Amino acid sequence: MVAKVVLLFLLCRGAISGQLQATTQQGDSAALQFESVPPAVYETPASYNPGPMDALFYMVHTFLHVVQPNPFPEEIIVQIIQGDFQSQYSKPENVVLMLQAAHYEMGFLVCAALGLLFMVLMPLVGFCFCVCRCCENCGGEMHQRQRKNADCRRSALAGALFVTSLLITAGVVIAYAANQNLSDQLKGVRRLVNSNMKDLQTLVNQTPVQIDYLIGQYNTTKEKVISDLDNVAPLLGREIYDNLASECLPALDRVSSMASDMRETQRALLNMNLTLEVLQKSSSSLQANLSLVNTSIKSVLNDSVCKLESVKNVCMSIRDSLSQLCIHANFSRLPSVNQQLTNVTEVLKPNLSSIVQKGNASFNNIPDLVKNQTNSTIKGVRNLLDGIGTDITSFSKKLPLQANLRDVSNLVNQVHSRIEDVYPQIDRADFYRWTCCVTLCCLVLLILTFTFLGLLCGGCGYDRHASPTTRGCVSNTGGNLLMAGAGFTFIFSWVLMAFVTLTFVVGGNVEKLFCEPLESQQLFKVIDTPYLLNHNARNFIPALLIHNPEVNLTAGSLYSKCKENRGIYSALQLDNVFNLTAYLDISAHSQDIAKQFDSVSVDLNSIILLEPSGKENLLSFNKTGVDKINYPEYLAEVNKSITVVDLLVFADNLENQLNKLQPQELLGDLRTQVSYIRDIHNKQVIPMQHSTKYVEARTTLSQSVQRLQSLTSNLPSRIADTLKAIDSAQNITHNATHIITQETGNYRDRLIGYFEQYINWVKTSLAMDVASCKPISNLVDSVDLVACSFVVDSLNLFWFGLGWATVLLIPSLILSVRLAKFYRRMDTEDVYDDMEIGINGYHNEPSLSMQSTIPMSEIVPEPLPPYPFDSIPPGFSSSVQDRLVRASAIETWN
Repeated sequence: MVAKVVLLFLLCRGAISGQLQATTQQGDSAALQFESVPPAVYETPASYNPGPMDALFYMVHTFLHVVQPNPFPEEIIVQIIQGDFQSQYSKPENVVLMLQAAHYEMGFLVCAALGLLFMVLMPLVGFCFCVCRCCENCGGEMHQRQRKNADCRRSALAGALFVTSLLITAGVVIAYAANQNLSDQLKGVRRLVNSNMKDLQTLVNQTPVQIDYLIGQYNTTKEKVISDLDNVAPLLGREIYDNLASECLPALDRVSSMASDMRETQRALLNMNLTLEVLQKSSSSLQANLSLVNTSIKSVLNDSVCKLESVKNVCMSIRDSLSQLCIHANFSRLPSVNQQLTNVTEVLKPNLSSIVQKGNASFNNIPDLVKNQTNSTIKGVRNLLDGIGTDITSFSKKLPLQANLRDVSNLVNQVHSRIEDVYPQIDRADFYRWTCCVTLCCLVLLILTFTFLGLLCGGCGYDRHASPTTRGCVSNTGGNLLMAGAGFTFIFSWVLMAFVTLTFVVGGNVEKLFCEPLESQQLFKVIDTPYLLNHNARNFIPALLIHNPEVNLTAGSLYSKCKENRGIYSALQLDNVFNLTAYLDISAHSQDIAKQFDSVSVDLNSIILLEPSGKENLLSFNKTGVDKINYPEYLAEVNKSITVVDLLVFADNLENQLNKLQPQELLGDLRTQVSYIRDIHNKQVIPMQHSTKYVEARTTLSQSVQRLQSLTSNLPSRIADTLKAIDSAQNITHNATHIITQETGNYRDRLIGYFEQYINWVKTSLAMDVASCKPISNLVDSVDLVACSFVVDSLNLFWFGLGWATVLLIPSLILSVRLAKFYRRMDTEDVYDDMEIGINGYHNEPSLSMQSTIPMSEIVPEPLPPYPFDSIPPGFSSSVQDRLVRASAIETWN
């Protein structure tokens, strides 16, 4: 045990790991992906499957629970360990403590007392029984009374003895199985020990490899930092660009949109001019023809005939309707937009779009501008990387690792070598133990042999027709064997009970006070009791391992963490001995990196979003007059029809009114004009309505006017807002110190975050993966496995089976003595006056003439009177004849 504690201590000193959890740097730092630490592969199977024996072990555990149902006496044990009973055993509190311990052990004490009583009484009873039988008492006289239920009693006794013997045999089999199981399991101890030693060597050998791997992973961090330094333009410059883009890009987009509107305004004005020419040309010809017809009709109506009262009203009506004989959409009266077109064309001579593109290019150059202005800072940070790498690489040299691991490895080899030397002694001791246990089992088997042979001989040799004094040799031998078994029971049973009692007290208490609390980890609570062994040392484990009793390290937490395969540094809280954080502190290097970036100064004054010519261009566009055009007037003319009225309807109505006129000369002239109107409609109006050029011209004019109306609405305010936005964005770029400082700090934190991620990963890996202490918990589990599962369980099962058999020897003894009288040959027997012989050779209703008979050896032979033996009925047996002869002899003697 001491060697194991020393081994654990040295192993804990040689392995370093970290407790802190790996976290990703908060902010913009990207998460680094580190590969898993090469794991140490351990082979110890710290588990045990007893197979069919498990049911027997459970039976023993249940029996022990019945004997000792009290919970683990943690407080009593702690008080016993902390108390001084040699010099102060009479103190009242110690007396109370002893009474509490006795109360806890009450079940074992009662059972042990019963065992002692058995050991004392069994030889004493056997001695008294032998003396009593020698005096022909206690069933020692060789005389058997005859009863009607003799066969039933003999069968019942034989059956009960057989069943009892079978139960005793089962107990012997259980004891032998437990004995053999212990020997078989001890053969696997060497393999288990070798596996534990190999795991310890694996832990010692793998720890430097794992630490070197952790240090080697610094290259991953370094490569990532160098990659970010090389990409300062997209990382730092792009971040500055994105922060400014929310203000600058919308302003540039507004200028670009204005440039696009100006070009579209020019195209719309040009379309208006072209379509107006087409429409004015078409409508002027139609207007001329309609005016000619109108004039002609008016001249005809000026005739004197129209002054007559009969036609005056008709002429007046026709003259009034002539106002409708004209075109409706008169495009000739719409004003031209040539001046506005000329103004816009003049404004567009400086290419505003190219000026905007130039501003965009200047703004998009921010990442490259940042890269060029941070070259010196980047070079300084590169130089710092080598220094950080040197400090981290020298970390392993600062640890007292190699020497300690070498000592641990040597100690493991020494312990293993000493254990190997002990194996022959263990095998020899196990052989003696096995022989002793088999001998004890053989003692029970000896008694069982006599019992089973007695049952066999007595049962097979028994003749129901024979009298007690004439029983056969086989039957008599069976009875003698049963008595021999009873005698050996008296001789050996107290020895068996002595062994059972001793092993029961030892094995039962070890199971209840060590194995069960070890499995439930209650034993660790005793070890973790403050000031258990030393009133000056609060905690036992840290005082022993790291010489710091104030550290809150418990055996239970140590075992649990090692069971989880945690690192020894975390499990043993070695940060109280070796400050890993101080060795892995890179705050000085972080400050150096921060100083490098504190000197960064990015100047964005060279960025011009919109040149002065672009601003003048916008102001000139505001003076072109496009917003002063009467667009509703144009839309009104476009929406009008070609003529005011339908010329065909007008001609029909005019012709209907002509029927009321006289004379014929007047009618003829007017009908000629009506035909002209129809010709105008058919030759001009209808072709215009179906003319693609005319329709497209009207549609284009309408669309152009609507688009111009949309483009020029609130034009002054739009231009003013655009200039204001561009000026505001320009001011932001020229006063971006806060943004530059913020993003530079984020970029710096990003780089430092990589190192912090690496350090945190190293600490986490050391805590969780490096020097994982699974072999230590495996050692505890192996001790539990060997001591409890192999030794204690088998020992308890052995005394349980042997005790079972020993206790059942008492009823077996009683039954054997009672049954032997039915098989042994008696010296005397009962004699009856009534000679009516039953079916079994005896009287059915005996009437004794004498209670005691004289032995045949005391009868003085005299001449017998003649007796006609030849006249004996043929149905009588020879035994009956002998009885008659002896009865005649007794009568003669009397």
